[in-house]
Amino acid sequence: MPRPDLNLLFTLDVLLQEGSVARAARRLKLSPSAMSRSLARLRKATGDPLLVRAGRGLVASPRAMELRDSVSQLVHAAESALRPADKLDLAHLERTFTIRASEGFVENFGTLLLARVSREAPGVRLHFLHKLDKTSGPLRDGSVDLETGVIDKAIGPEVRAQALFRDRYVGAVRVGHPLARGKVTATRYAAAAHVHVARRDNEKAHVDDALAELGLKRQVTTIVGGYSAALALARESDLVATVHERHTGKLFAGMHTFPLPLPIPPFTVSLLWHPRLDGDPAHRWLRGCVRAACAA
Repeated sequence: MPRPDLNLLFTLDVLLQEGSVARAARRLKLSPSAMSRSLARLRKATGDPLLVRAGRGLVASPRAMELRDSVSQLVHAAESALRPADKLDLAHLERTFTIRASEGFVENFGTLLLARVSREAPGVRLHFLHKLDKTSGPLRDGSVDLETGVIDKAIGPEVRAQALFRDRYVGAVRVGHPLARGKVTATRYAAAAHVHVARRDNEKAHVDDALAELGLKRQVTTIVGGYSAALALARESDLVATVHERHTGKLFAGMHTFPLPLPIPPFTVSLLWHPRLDGDPAHRWLRGCVRAACAA
């Protein structure tokens, strides 16, 4: 069955309102003959005369009377769908946003983000998920609204990204640790006992590649799944935790930190989202809130 011409709904709506081919033509800025042709197409599509001559005017058929309200509602719904979104009413917005981020994001930026969200949109709830991998599946399937991370080949090409801040790797040790005194060289750093953060077994870090180029290798004695655990162990032992400086700043408060004595460049942490949410006013507002929290 051929698909009906939905433009005829707008013509039918005006014809039923005006009850006149001439007046409907003027309203739609068409010639009377063009409107008559549209009425003929409508009669063919519906199998009903719709408007029947009565004296010098036209009256609606019973079928047209049945259609009047439903056609008007359809036209109104179509016009609303094609109209720009209404101004965002943050005071009455009720919505839950899911944000997937690397460990340390909530501790370092969550307080500022929540303060702004609760102040501007008290009906909004944030659901934070720990980022266990770099795949774009959760953004693609809609289970995650926003994500933070470093852009690499694991990120889908369609994903939108906006830079949040620059970060770098630093070493973190307890106060009084041998590396807290004197210059930290690559040799001293490699020789210390390390706690390694890895999402998967046998996952290497950038520091291992940089050390290998110098003919060195870390002495990894413990492997954990996140920065929080790594820093907790390093705080109470002689282990060295290698972490992201800005992402984990509050986690290593009170510890001694030092720049890595290795040629590892800083990296950019970005805000990631799926393009289908580009035009969503509420999502756009939340992206601004995250950027502001990270900038502060």
